[in-house]
Amino acid sequence: MDLGLSIILLPFVGLIATGLLLLNPRFNPGPLMFTQDRLGKHGVPFRIYKFRTMSADGLGERHATEALDAHRIGALGAWLRQSRFDELPQILNILRGEMSFIGPRPDQLEHAEFYIDHVPHYAGRFAVRPGISGLAQVTLGYAEGLAQTSAKAQRDLVYVRRASFLLDAQITWLTLVSLVAREGR
Repeated sequence: MDLGLSIILLPFVGLIATGLLLLNPRFNPGPLMFTQDRLGKHGVPFRIYKFRTMSADGLGERHATEALDAHRIGALGAWLRQSRFDELPQILNILRGEMSFIGPRPDQLEHAEFYIDHVPHYAGRFAVRPGISGLAQVTLGYAEGLAQTSAKAQRDLVYVRRASFLLDAQITWLTLVSLVAREGR
């Protein structure tokens, strides 16, 4: 199902990318794409693709316990995040077999390594392919800090144990509701 839906969505991603190529030089100068190493299924690292939302000079790494630097996000980047269009290039990760539409969100490599050591059962999330959206995202939203990451990991483990077509359909529905309500970050 992931592969078929990815192929169907590719022209839409191409259209968005073309629009961003035209807007980017004026509103968000710098590279169109942002890549970052993440941990995937079985803890295998992969490179995730996103449309860049932060200023090009603000692409430095942040530590797992640091807050998101919202001041580095311009108007175009904020819109991309709110609409979640910044995640669309991850369809390439799905086509490469590194991700799924639904599953635990992959954390930055450094963050994941930190959480494995500091969040109980965090490594259990790596039993399935990471997703563009997941149970933790639709029920908890964005997680910052150890307490929220621990709660997120617990939801991800529920997904790992109960993964099914029906659960994926429910998460997809909740993701679409969130998109329409513009509850993105």
